[in-house]
Amino acid sequence: MSVEVDPEGAAAPTDAGQGAGGQSEAQTNHAHAHDPMNRSPESFPREIFWNLPNTVTMLRIGIVPILVFLPLAQGPSGSRFMAWAFIIAALTDILDGWLARRDGGRDITRIGKLLDPLADKLLVSTALIMLLAIGRIPLWGAGMVVVIVGRELAVTGLRGIASSHGHIVAATFPGKIKSIAQSCATGALLFHYETFGLPAHDIGMTLLAIATALTLWSGYLYFADYFGWKKPA
Repeated sequence: MSVEVDPEGAAAPTDAGQGAGGQSEAQTNHAHAHDPMNRSPESFPREIFWNLPNTVTMLRIGIVPILVFLPLAQGPSGSRFMAWAFIIAALTDILDGWLARRDGGRDITRIGKLLDPLADKLLVSTALIMLLAIGRIPLWGAGMVVVIVGRELAVTGLRGIASSHGHIVAATFPGKIKSIAQSCATGALLFHYETFGLPAHDIGMTLLAIATALTLWSGYLYFADYFGWKKPA
């Protein structure tokens, strides 16, 4: 630290690049530059949005508005149409994941990482809410819908917070099984009527109960991983 004499003759220390707590301005700027929360959008490399995986994901999101018209398609034919539309959309999750990872993951983008899980949650949540609205999920099953939708919102928020601090909340095996159970339950409830000689509605409600239990369990695992809670044996 150097000392300067002001015009009045009093000695005054100069900062010489020192910030609060003895930290230099250069060090402070370096820390801010590497903090994801302080990075401007211009600092990220530009990405192509309309690549093949993201296009498939957007097509999956495009099925969501169709499910809103479920109250107008409650007959056997309409139910089959809605069920198959949902099943095809759910299966595209496998397709866009494969497309993104091929060739060394060249088509993996930041927006794709956001849209892919968001599309799944929108698809399942919309279908369950509409099934509840038309009475195919009875009133006593409303709690299961609330648990599933609430958990998806909570985990999505947790992943956003974690990613902003450079922490990746990886998918767990129970989480993957949960997604399969939710999709199977929703598809069966959309069929509603006997399908392939099987009681679709009864199967759907049973799978929904299983999916709800897996939803709670996998949700706990995500929060335990982030906060470092001790996981039960």
